[in-house]
Formats: sequence, C-alpha cells, structure tokens
Amino acid sequence: MRILIASHTYIVDLNREKLRALAKLEPGIEVTVVVPQRWNPKGVQSQIVETKFIDEDSFKVVPVSNYSENNQALLTFGPDLISLLRKLKPEIIQVEQGSKALTYAQFITFNKLLGIKAKNLFFTWWNLPYELKFPISLLEGYNLRNTDGIVAGNKDGEDILRDRGYKGPIKVMPQLGVDETLFKPEPQTELRNSLGIQADDFVVGFVGRFVEEKGLLTLTKSLADLQEKNWKWLLLGRGELQTTLVETATALGIRDRLIFVESVPHDHVQKYINLMNTLVLPSETTYKFKTLTSVGWKEQFGHVLIEAMACRVPVIGSDSGEIPHVIGDAGLVFPEGNVEELRNRLMQLMEQKELTESLGQKGYEKAMSQYTNKALARQLLSFYQELV
Repeated sequence: MRILIASHTYIVDLNREKLRALAKLEPGIEVTVVVPQRWNPKGVQSQIVETKFIDEDSFKVVPVSNYSENNQALLTFGPDLISLLRKLKPEIIQVEQGSKALTYAQFITFNKLLGIKAKNLFFTWWNLPYELKFPISLLEGYNLRNTDGIVAGNKDGEDILRDRGYKGPIKVMPQLGVDETLFKPEPQTELRNSLGIQADDFVVGFVGRFVEEKGLLTLTKSLADLQEKNWKWLLLGRGELQTTLVETATALGIRDRLIFVESVPHDHVQKYINLMNTLVLPSETTYKFKTLTSVGWKEQFGHVLIEAMACRVPVIGSDSGEIPHVIGDAGLVFPEGNVEELRNRLMQLMEQKELTESLGQKGYEKAMSQYTNKALARQLLSFYQELV
C-alpha cells in the first residue's frame, strides 16, 4: 500500500515515529511524508526550519516548496508536489491540517486532475462547534464532499463533523503516540535528591504551559486544602501564569512546597514524570479565544497523560474535552474547575497506596495497548485497509 501523509507537524523527527512504525508493519507498505520545505513553528523555537529529504527504504520524508511559512490555514505547496504525486501514485492521501485547510483542497484537486484515484483523508483536533462564513464555508464543503475518511483526535471532533453532515468513516485516535522506549518506569534517585524531594513526599506533578486554561489555579487551591498532608508540587514548564501561581501559593501558605523546573528537552521529560506519585491535568474549557472560524478552547487530548501512563504514574484529569476518554478507568476524573472534587481525588491517592499502584498499572497497560506509536500505526493501517 502506497501512503502519502502531509503535515507541517512532521518537520520534527520525533513526531514521525508513528509513521516509521506504519512503514514496518507489513511488507509492501510505502510511507511518504510530505513536509514544508521551510517552516517557522513559532512558540519557543521562533525561527525558520529547513527540512531535509530522508530515505529509509519504505519510509521517506520529502520536503516540498511551500507558500506560507508560519500559517497553517494558508499553507499550500508548490508545483513540485504535482511531479511527486505523479511519481508516487499513492493509494492513500492523508492531510493533517483540518477540514478547512487550503492544503487539503489542493491535494484533493491534484488527486482528481492527475487521475490518481487515491482515497482522501484528513486529520483534525478541533473539538468545539463552529460556524463558517463564505468563502471558508465553501472551502470546507468542497473538502468534506471529497473526503473518503477522517481521523479525529477526539470524540468531540467526530461528533462535530457528524453534525456538519459528514456521513463517511471516522477513526478516533491521537495524532502522535508515546515512545515506550523513552517513557517507561525508571527510578530517578539522583534527580529526586537534587530537587530536595524527600523519600516520604507525595509528589503531585504538572507538565505543560502555565496558562489559565490549564486549571492550575484550581489545583493550587485544592492542594492548599491538604496542608496537613506531606506533599510537594512539581511543575515542569513555563508560561505567563507563573507569577500569579507564586503569588497565590504564597497567600495560601504553600509556596515552599512548589518546585518549578523550566521546560526541558522532550527526551528528559520522562525523568521528571518518574518522580511523580500522580500527574494532574486540570484543564478548563474557555471561550476567551477567538480565531477567524471559531471561538473557544477545550482540551483536545492531553498527550502528557499517556506519557505518565507509560511511566506507570497514576493520572488525575478534569472532564474537559477528551481527557475522560483518554483516562477511562485507568485514572481519576473530576468536574473541571471543582476545587473540592479535585482535593478529594488527590486525597484518595495520598491515603490509598493500593489504589495508586492499581491505577498506575492500569494506565501502563492502556498506554502499551492503545497509545504507543506501533499501536497507533496498527489502528491507522486497519482504517486504511477498510477504505481501500
């Protein structure tokens, strides 16, 4: 099976592991990843990335000239895409830029004009209802009419696309898996000592951006209600809310229990997760954010949850977005923004060692069976085979 997958996401080599695994699942599978030749990912690394051609037999990464270097909505590819499509003649084309992407319309059109007859798919994370105006409504309508299958990163995304009239096959699965060779249970005694964490400290962990919608102020208040317990809060990341967090923790008398660690390379994150007795993702839905086509944000997946699960660390999450579906019965869920309920979940793990160990094991088993790159590759191949 000849598979072409296009997205700016795969300029990062670490993000390609699911696709490498896909190429190795069965003989005869060829995976070609199309990425922008030049791209600015913004954020921490705000500089142009020049991507390079990679040839690993059945797995290839092909940079193609592009017309936007930092805007997903406007990303389109140059004429060298036409010659590539003619050469590859893929059976599957998956564009991971969403239902309203110009890029996806471009691939659909070239697929038609060149007579390739590949199945058209797209991936989307979007999980809040939206209304579109002309001409974007026309663009999405064209894309959906010519779609043979969709990969949605969450259940809400599937429901929204059904509401918008799409009746074809949809597979719900995350875009990226967890690397079980990196994220695994592993003692970190030296690191623990260097951070001043004592053997009897119950370590509550958070990994991510320090922003209001991640529910950090709710978690701060919940922990403040547990001052009689012996805990530390390890926060790995950075963000605009850090000053407010420090001020709030100081006012509540728990500042000395907070340990801040600046963002570290992704291949070091697992070391800090392995210090935790639980990882908490207390995200909260917000409607403060506005884009050209939509309003609001709620947790689209929570990738750090499956990383913690792979390290056998029990997880607690709010019921925002996809979090409850990711956790299932392999962790604890509380109503978003509810200080008392989050406090109760933390208390359960602090007081019930058997529950903590049981949930850690359940999470580990779920991560290994459903969320490794190889597990996701198998799900994706099965979906492709149904379509072809």
